[in-house]
Amino acid sequence: MDEVKYIVEEIKKGNPRPLYFLMGEEPYYIDRIANFIADTVLTEAEKGFNQIVLYGKEVSIEDILTQAKRYPMMSERQVVIIKEAQQLSRSIEQLVNYVENPQPSTVLVICYKYKKLDKRKKLYKSLLSANAVLFESKKLYENQVTEWIRKILKGQGYTISHKAAVLLVEFLGTDLSRINNELEKLKLVLPKNTQITPEHIEQHIGISKDYNNFELKKAIGEKDVKKATQIINYFIRNPKDNPFVVTVTLLNTFFSQLLQYHGLKDHSPKNVASALRINPYFVGEFQTAARNYPMKRASQIIAILRELDLKGKGVGASNLPHSELLKELLAKIL
Repeated sequence: MDEVKYIVEEIKKGNPRPLYFLMGEEPYYIDRIANFIADTVLTEAEKGFNQIVLYGKEVSIEDILTQAKRYPMMSERQVVIIKEAQQLSRSIEQLVNYVENPQPSTVLVICYKYKKLDKRKKLYKSLLSANAVLFESKKLYENQVTEWIRKILKGQGYTISHKAAVLLVEFLGTDLSRINNELEKLKLVLPKNTQITPEHIEQHIGISKDYNNFELKKAIGEKDVKKATQIINYFIRNPKDNPFVVTVTLLNTFFSQLLQYHGLKDHSPKNVASALRINPYFVGEFQTAARNYPMKRASQIIAILRELDLKGKGVGASNLPHSELLKELLAKIL
């Protein structure tokens, strides 16, 4: 992300701003910037007296202001990091006066995760006009995460096959911090210039390259009963690694997108990828599934999946084991 790169480069040059307000739904970049400031702005000798971390749940705005306004000890600057600042809720607006007149010797970092400021209110407008950094970390769509994985690895001297990247996203979702943790594990065991493959992921992360929700979705879309049955049987034998709720949620998303596909007038790959917010790699799967499941059938399957989801949560069923629910899922869809 170019904005993150600019923030990092500015700090590296020894020009940190007096205030960083880091907000948004994706915590990965908020943590990355905050950690970089914590590691970089002060020397190890200076950190003892001049670097403090506070948590929004445990402090008030008054506590933060008191800490931010104090002078550093035997150092040019102090760093004050407020984690989980979203816990401060409405009182966050009380920072306006400080934003307009910050302590020049303090680097105040506000980590406001999973939320963003109201653009109509004074704090947001003050941050835009002040000598501050207002950074919004936006959640990536699923079709953007595989490209993010590729770019992250390229910058670290690795490449990754498309299927391997898809496996990671299918298994870990769009949580960038979680994905990055798994990539760090791979880098510990694989030398640089390696292309990461599904086999590497199966061996070192534990995701089966042949029996996973990605392959199940594909088999169901193709109406490949034999392959779908093999995958379901694998899930039944390995329930901890393949929770029923994850399977039913992914299939519900797939058939909901298939309904959307049926409603599109333009079925060109570029338009489908854009409208469904999927990687162009998957457009072929929807073309195949659309031939096998007309709009009415796709709608019926969504109703089936919602019913099974409720059963999986113990609603309207006498605690059916997930093995039985998986068999029922396959039978009713195919």
